[in-house]
Amino acid sequence: MTEAGFAAVDLGASSGRVIVGRLVGGGVELTEVNRFPNIPVQVDGTLYWDVLGLYRGMIDGLRAAERAGPLTSVGIDAWAVDYGLLDARGALIGNPVHYRDSRTDGVLAALLEQVPAADLYAISGIQLMPINTIYQLVSARGTPALEQAQTLLLIPDLLTYWLTGEIGAEVTNASTTQLFDVGQQAWSTDLMDRIGIRPTLFPALRSPGSSAGLVREPVLADLARSAPLPVTVVGSHDTASAVVAVPAVDARFAYISCGTWSLVGVELAGPVQTPEALAANFTNEVGVDGTIRFLRNVMGLWLLQESIRTWNARGLPADLETLLFDAARVPAFSAVIDPDDPALLAPGDMPERIAAACVATGQTPPQNQAATVRCILDSLALAYRAALLDAERLTGVEVSVVHLVGGGSRNELLCQLTADACGRPVVAGPVEAAALGNVLVQARTAGLVSGGLAELRGLVRASADLRRYEPSGDPARWSHAATRLPTHR
Repeated sequence: MTEAGFAAVDLGASSGRVIVGRLVGGGVELTEVNRFPNIPVQVDGTLYWDVLGLYRGMIDGLRAAERAGPLTSVGIDAWAVDYGLLDARGALIGNPVHYRDSRTDGVLAALLEQVPAADLYAISGIQLMPINTIYQLVSARGTPALEQAQTLLLIPDLLTYWLTGEIGAEVTNASTTQLFDVGQQAWSTDLMDRIGIRPTLFPALRSPGSSAGLVREPVLADLARSAPLPVTVVGSHDTASAVVAVPAVDARFAYISCGTWSLVGVELAGPVQTPEALAANFTNEVGVDGTIRFLRNVMGLWLLQESIRTWNARGLPADLETLLFDAARVPAFSAVIDPDDPALLAPGDMPERIAAACVATGQTPPQNQAATVRCILDSLALAYRAALLDAERLTGVEVSVVHLVGGGSRNELLCQLTADACGRPVVAGPVEAAALGNVLVQARTAGLVSGGLAELRGLVRASADLRRYEPSGDPARWSHAATRLPTHR
């Protein structure tokens, strides 16, 4: 008898993948059946997501998964804040705009003159970032697309709609928009009215573990499947799914979900919306099972990815393994930057921007590729350290271990630097944390797994390849290096 197969559609900012999970031998076995690039498209000065390409990659992956064995259900997770607009017929109005597009330049500051930061935080509990959905919508006010729109769907909800024909807004992703009342666990229609955004755009909320409907007949035919195929609501924000798969043994843990972005924080039972949390720019995002992901966004491996893209475009050798080997031999703290400098957000010549940031702070910029990579990794580890210390200070949680999950967990140098910077052991893995958390919620919904997050995380520990890094070196060196950095919160 074939074990139940759960297809996790996991879309990141640089790639998408379809991964099938099966419960085997007291753990979960993951098989990647399709991986495809997620490459934005610049047209007439606007940066868009290729959402139709993502849909094609998803369908190709589900077709491959179905050939390997009949699927039990499908779940979709993706990045936050970006959206598609539907017209009265349910058709997509144009391609979704990328959060790195320049249309939100200056919008955050302008909106804060209308709605003070303290008011926004008291409602949403969300970190002030120019990429947030609220600023994207404010920048789009008065445009034909927004005027014509009847429904707004965040990216995973849009793809779920194309699979099932059913409309809804999954709560973990909805909570990132800065238009969600984290205390009431509902859309903030008062805030929407206050800033001139129609509340009717936003569909009813739904929670992980509920049904998103059945795959539509035309899609089933495309998958060469005749039996009904359920779509399960999972933690559709990829970080929400990733945190499900943190292999923690108790509550005294911090997590770093490390990919294009790094999300650094702790898991709480309720939000922290104090003035101190606002000043530290911490965010309160809803997690699976009603938890709160109290975290700070850090620019993450985007800095490294965009540097490699720049070097490739110049014809320079940019093999990651070689770069990391060479970077490990560069003296520590030769140069450090604030990874969250707004100048580093948009696509472009990242090595040049890093060099400019060093010059602006009176440092000698990196003189070669390895030094640039070491600057990035030292700087990320410093940012992780700052976020961890702030999280402890703001919540009273005493962190005994840091779990680093996602693609960054394969970066041994970054993992060791993070352990050294934070002064705590770092447990690295699982790599495909978002897909694994997605699968676990599906399996629990299907009745094959019982219990709460503790039980799900026990399955992760039984399944994942984990590596532990102990802190080493002099902690005072990290404290001293931190004083060299301006912050851009």
